[in-house]
Amino acid sequence: MVKALWVRTGLRPSFFDFPNPPPSIERIPRYRYNDSMKNWITALLLCSFSSALALSWQGEVIYQVMPDRFFDGDPSNNLDVDKAGPRDWHGGDLKGLTSKLEYIKNLGATVVWLTPIYAQPTSKQGGTAGYHGYWPWDFSTVDPHFGTLEDFKTFTAEAHKLGLKVMLDQVVNHFGYGAPQVLSKPDWFHKDGSCAKLGDNEIFCPLSGLPDLAQENPEVSKFLLENNAFWTAQGVDGFRYDAVKHVPLEFMRGLAAQNVKDKLYTLGEVFETSLSSTVKIASFQKAGLNSMFDFPLQNALNNAIMGERSFDAVRIVLEKDEEYAAPDELAIFLDNHDVARFASKSPLLKDDEVNARVVYGIRALLTLRGIPTLWQGTEIAMRGGIDPDNRRDMRFEATWTPAEKAVFEATQEALKVHKASSALSKGTQAVLPVPEFQADDLMLFTRTSSDQKVLVAWNNAAERKSYSLKLAKLPPEFANLKLENPQELFGQDAKVSLKGGYLHLTLPARAATAFDLKGL
Repeated sequence: MVKALWVRTGLRPSFFDFPNPPPSIERIPRYRYNDSMKNWITALLLCSFSSALALSWQGEVIYQVMPDRFFDGDPSNNLDVDKAGPRDWHGGDLKGLTSKLEYIKNLGATVVWLTPIYAQPTSKQGGTAGYHGYWPWDFSTVDPHFGTLEDFKTFTAEAHKLGLKVMLDQVVNHFGYGAPQVLSKPDWFHKDGSCAKLGDNEIFCPLSGLPDLAQENPEVSKFLLENNAFWTAQGVDGFRYDAVKHVPLEFMRGLAAQNVKDKLYTLGEVFETSLSSTVKIASFQKAGLNSMFDFPLQNALNNAIMGERSFDAVRIVLEKDEEYAAPDELAIFLDNHDVARFASKSPLLKDDEVNARVVYGIRALLTLRGIPTLWQGTEIAMRGGIDPDNRRDMRFEATWTPAEKAVFEATQEALKVHKASSALSKGTQAVLPVPEFQADDLMLFTRTSSDQKVLVAWNNAAERKSYSLKLAKLPPEFANLKLENPQELFGQDAKVSLKGGYLHLTLPARAATAFDLKGL
């Protein structure tokens, strides 16, 4: 049985040094394993894989912040700040983030994910400062622009007091431009001229010219593991791993095993949006990461809701759920710091229509399987094009327009509904068949928990619309359905009824609705 699982899951050791091997087993040179060693490592990895899936964040809502662009709580660290420059430091810091934790909790989020806070290059690189945190020079030092390590500890402690989890962004692929280690430790890095000879260029060649770490070097893997342990000791609850497709899968597998041991939740990023990319994304979850960002779904949702395309791509993405080890753990989102704002997808739309579609998108997101993830500002329909325009400074209540306040309140209420519904927050998902002539505008599925079943219906038409579906074409359980004035959970003017062997739906224009099927 162990051998069969070994083949099926692809759990094979490579260059990673696993911690604390049994004393009876001698250290084996790389790529050389006897049966005893193979069985031990196989058991370790299978146990880690199982434990990773057992650690669930279903029911959580992640709120992403970029500290420099969130809130300035300490003007004394505003070195080289230029708020007019979209690629400059803007002054946001850990003290500012800490002071706004009540805002995040009041919105309805339960996890704060912050982009990296490592020490960055001391000068601009290519006209851009390291405000985003992804160009580390010192992996265990907080950049002075963000504050100090004590500030981070205070932030984490205050978040935990409010019942919020903390997820910290981690870079495992590279150092920042001009990092001194490139010269002091040349063997730690892949060389531009020879990287292609090592194998997959995506893994062994530099990403955007950044010094590419050679994880196959034991010193490098040890360094990254120790950095992981350092930040684990600061009290975080999980790690978001940046750009994992540029890192050897074997290394990520071993790192995930260590995170499982430390009871940390892990979320990986493979920035690919095509419908064919699910296999690659899924491979990292199968390697032991708890969650991955569902970029294909994000792209499909944007195209359908803001781009006025059909729901075909959404259905295709959801049909591929079987490729994942745990599709219910995938991080789902409308936008983030690397893509244009959801509210900026259709520049020809009037402002009020854009805001309405943001609310539609948020409600749709909160009806889907997975862990909802909101990028700072999405809750007020913040505008912004591609990087760096999508990273405008966060604004708070005192500066909101009435329209922004309305979007916030709708988002807040939708999150309350999501949290209160065991089916929407933790239930299984089943996509229902829809007649081809209705499929462009109608998306239908159920979410089911042990004590609740919810019927979700999205209408992508520009007008209020009624749909009738034959009960004979739906799952058999619908034949026994007895509806007693079912309420639409988000408080919209939507109706569902049964008559003459049909399920009848009347839905608002461009809306995501959810009905509690108490009789099913």
